[in-house]
Amino acid sequence: MLVFRLTRKKYPIELSGKGSARSGNRWNSKGTEIIYCADSRALAMAEVAVHLTVATLPGDFVMMEIFIPDDVSMVQLIEDDLPEGWNSYPHLVSTQKHGDEFIRSNRACVLKVPSAVVKGDYNYLINPRHSDFTKISIRDVYDFPFDHRIFG
Repeated sequence: MLVFRLTRKKYPIELSGKGSARSGNRWNSKGTEIIYCADSRALAMAEVAVHLTVATLPGDFVMMEIFIPDDVSMVQLIEDDLPEGWNSYPHLVSTQKHGDEFIRSNRACVLKVPSAVVKGDYNYLINPRHSDFTKISIRDVYDFPFDHRIFG
């Protein structure tokens, strides 16, 4: 399976989870390393675009194509099992607890979660501490300029 991650060139092009650990996000609290990926380039872009305006849009984004082999362990959180408001902004502490517990339990390498931005699409959260993590690889990295029309 290919998943996608949009990042900036100023950061190391690697899979570490260190960036998400610095601030915490919807599926992890501060200090918990987790790697956020999306099931499509469009979703990866949407997940980043909701935090930007045309005035704050950096011009140095790159798209990472990440290969996850079929034999890498994966679990899924389904929307019906999540608390009301799980997709609200700012995010709930309860969603962070789900991601933190996923990392702590180490029972799988990938957690499939519904996107809070695009209903029906999914994000894939990678546990860099799991033994299957070594099977995951970056397939390609290329410049990804935003079309300014997105910001209307």
